[in-house]
Amino acid sequence: MRNDVYGRQILNEDDLCKVFLRDPSQIIQNAIVEKTIQFDNILELNNIPKLIEEKELAVSIDQFDNNNKSNWYMPDNYKNMDIAKYVLDLCNEDYELQRVGDELLKFQERGLFPLLRYCVYLVDKMRENNIVWGVGRGSSVSSYVLFLIGIHRINSLHYDLSIDEFLK
Repeated sequence: MRNDVYGRQILNEDDLCKVFLRDPSQIIQNAIVEKTIQFDNILELNNIPKLIEEKELAVSIDQFDNNNKSNWYMPDNYKNMDIAKYVLDLCNEDYELQRVGDELLKFQERGLFPLLRYCVYLVDKMRENNIVWGVGRGSSVSSYVLFLIGIHRINSLHYDLSIDEFLK
């Protein structure tokens, strides 16, 4: 499986077969197939949307990106979660609440609440599937919010790291 310049998943026949054999309901709506497939009738019999061939969109890559920035693939309970309350509830001390409040304001100013919601979803899925991820890297470790969510394991309050190092 590969992605085109618009970020759409391109399936070859082998990819399609693997997905279909694993769980036919998981076939991506409007998935794009590299070439004509031999089993359109199987898709129709199973009420799976007809696949489309790869083609350029009528919009530029930048327009496509802007149109899809807020279209995060995650369950509705994550899309609709009150991320501020979720993170604030993870705090135990007043100084943690202060830091989280300051960080959340900065995240909100930049329109990054959907990203935080997705981070919670991502961490939950990785934990659910026993996927190991790193302890933290780069400027992201200066965010206490990301530490609480579980993106990294570096407590920025313990090391007195400024959020300004992350959100420049």
